Amino acid sequence: MQLYRFDPILKSTLWGGSRIAAYKGLESDRNDIGESWELSGVAGSESVVSDGPCAGLTLSELIERRGEGLVGRRVYERFGTEFPLLVKFIDARRDLSIQVHPNDELARRRHNARGKTEMWYVIDADEGARLYSGFDRPVTPDQYERSVADESIASLLRSHEVHRGDLFFLPAGRVHSIGAGVFVAEIQQTSDITYRIYDFGRLGADGKPRELHTELAREAIDYTVLPDYRTRYTPTADGVTTLIDCPCFTTSLCTAERPMRRDIGAYDSFVVLVCLDGAGGISADGGTPYPLRAGQTLLVPAEAKGLYIEPDPHIRLLTARIR
Repeated sequence: MQLYRFDPILKSTLWGGSRIAAYKGLESDRNDIGESWELSGVAGSESVVSDGPCAGLTLSELIERRGEGLVGRRVYERFGTEFPLLVKFIDARRDLSIQVHPNDELARRRHNARGKTEMWYVIDADEGARLYSGFDRPVTPDQYERSVADESIASLLRSHEVHRGDLFFLPAGRVHSIGAGVFVAEIQQTSDITYRIYDFGRLGADGKPRELHTELAREAIDYTVLPDYRTRYTPTADGVTTLIDCPCFTTSLCTAERPMRRDIGAYDSFVVLVCLDGAGGISADGGTPYPLRAGQTLLVPAEAKGLYIEPDPHIRLLTARIR
């Protein structure tokens, strides 16, 4: 069974750092890599198969060739050749802007595009590093606009100190920001629509303040206040733990210290494997094992019935699929 590896798409940003290159084992002295797009069907930033008989094909070309055998019958009927997930690593050397993403209905109406629900898994964090997720108190749309105007918006948000293994689910509409010193794996809907609310007074590459989208964000924001914005889970030693199960994606954490078989034939969906740490061999239906190590990503076709994991000596994977 053929599995697929893709060339990473490295994104230079104003807030990026050097951890992505080191994590992925790339020979680079760049300290401005903010994102590595591991698996992307976004126009203009589409992933390309890196090796094997399909090397050089874009992700959409691969779907055209393989169809429902690659992505699953229901996924293919729903999305066609559009790959429905975007998988990234994000390294914040400086604070990212405070932002929000529209839901499917609003994104379709405004941009003829999909909305953006996402999740973050914290791979690493500097001591005391924090991120924002959700409002800390009830806020009206008018109060939101005033807080942007007087630059007090951050004081209305819930600030979370984060550590390795922390998990945050960010449905479309939730205001958020990744803080300096935080390194995450992100799984999201295929969408690149972001409404920037506040940029901490930062100047863009042209020396001018970056554009804010105050009015667009006002309607997109979900003003609901929750008692806890973290997603709590109990990891399973040498097993699989479901992390997020929502209409947009299902994600799990898989830890293996001994050979493991996972039955995946009933999913009717591709499975994305993101290696968080460790190393091992990954094969499907008795095929040749593919070596996988921290910082690498594999796409397992939907037609695979069984996934085989051979840790060396251990491996921890973030997995994603469509339910």
